[in-house]
Amino acid sequence: VITTPCIIFVKYILIFQVKPCPQFYLPESFGRRSRAAETNKTPQETRTKFLLFRGETDKGCQIRLNHSDTLQQCGFNSSLPLVMIVHGWLVDDILEDWVWEMVAALKSQLAQSVNVGLAEWVTLAHNHYTTAVRNTRLVGQEIAALLQWLQESVQFSPSHVHLIGYSLGAHVSGFAGSYMSRKHKIGRITGLDAAGPLFEKASLSDRLSPDDANFVDAIHTFTWEHMGLSVGIKQPIAHYDFYPNGGSYQPGCHFLELYKHFAKHGLNAITRTVKCAHERSVHLFIDSLLHADMQSMAYLCRDMDRFSQGLCLSCKKGRCNTLGYHTRQERQSKKSKSLFLVTRAQSPFKVYHYQFKIRFINQTENPVEPTFTVSFLGTRGERQKIPITLKGITSNETYSFLITLDVDIGELIMIKFKWENRMVWSNVWNTVQTIIPWGRGSLHSGLALKSIRVKVGETQQRMTFCSENMNDLLLHPAREKTFVRCEANSETLKRKIR
Repeated sequence: VITTPCIIFVKYILIFQVKPCPQFYLPESFGRRSRAAETNKTPQETRTKFLLFRGETDKGCQIRLNHSDTLQQCGFNSSLPLVMIVHGWLVDDILEDWVWEMVAALKSQLAQSVNVGLAEWVTLAHNHYTTAVRNTRLVGQEIAALLQWLQESVQFSPSHVHLIGYSLGAHVSGFAGSYMSRKHKIGRITGLDAAGPLFEKASLSDRLSPDDANFVDAIHTFTWEHMGLSVGIKQPIAHYDFYPNGGSYQPGCHFLELYKHFAKHGLNAITRTVKCAHERSVHLFIDSLLHADMQSMAYLCRDMDRFSQGLCLSCKKGRCNTLGYHTRQERQSKKSKSLFLVTRAQSPFKVYHYQFKIRFINQTENPVEPTFTVSFLGTRGERQKIPITLKGITSNETYSFLITLDVDIGELIMIKFKWENRMVWSNVWNTVQTIIPWGRGSLHSGLALKSIRVKVGETQQRMTFCSENMNDLLLHPAREKTFVRCEANSETLKRKIR
């Protein structure tokens, strides 16, 4: 028997093994989504355990369907919203640590108290992946049954429910929403890197979709494909779909970081490295709770390439939104909006986005490809020597690119631009300057830069910076040139930092 390479999904990571590939198929029951009528027969017992948490370190009190006394025993408050966590596929028969981290954050960090619950479906999730996928519909139906019972027994509206589903749990949440009647829809569903295998390109009725709640948001963090499969779903599935760092993989989770993980996790390093990007969606969401004053802003854009050029930092007409718990909830149309952002490799994940537009005057005959560094001075701090490489600089062309800062330096008042080139080129340039001493202000050769236009994503502020010495616009290798605000109020800004 000749075997072929196959991707086996274990713990939501890709492990390559040489063994016959099983044929993935959608079970008949999976292919057709049942509607709300199926929940008319409320089950007396559920295989899903519903836990409610009183405090940050509480391990949960079980609410039993059709047992109203458990609501009182567990401290359910019908006057407060319900936030319910839905975990994903499990290889081990225990819940992952992030569940308890999210419970603690929800219980301790919100200005308004909420009921915090967990749909624990370990016995149904701890199976082969295809079996766990088949079980998602049952778990969704049982969650819907619980919400309908709460509505009937204590007049608790489903519109006050927020389901947060990770991986397979995202689609479980979607199924729960589909089993609710149109008049009593779930308020919000958040999908955290919703599972890709067996769901990518599935119909709206067979995965999480915008129809499943009044508002649906999704965070995509591991959509990197191999052999046509990705751990996280790539296609838009919500009203707002967030793609941090493009969504394919995340900073700090690259295979180049593997050696760091070996020191900490030993033989589990590969598992930790690949799982890192998938679970990053969870930690981005938790981060939005822990750092309410540092919300990450994302921007509507066609793709990450265009975003990296800084062309999408607009907040007009709902083109930007915050990522995480505090996302602005609006559903202007059924069409999904894809938003992009850059993040740090660790918490707090927020960065500050800047678009730079530069128009060079290239006095050389051929395009040049120099490397620059940019330093910033703001009213609250400074940031030194951020590298920039621009390819094929020609005359009369405007270059746009994105720069991100991981600290808030306040309002930008000065930019220092340095041509960081090879020492050889610098020596040649100096030799030429000695033989042919061009005067100040001469544009006989080299690169000249008159002004820099900047747009700040987080504040939507636009600024123009002019050369401090307008008599000398030439950029010289290994020399730094200073640009200051061109506007009349630049003197006022300078006084802010004195």
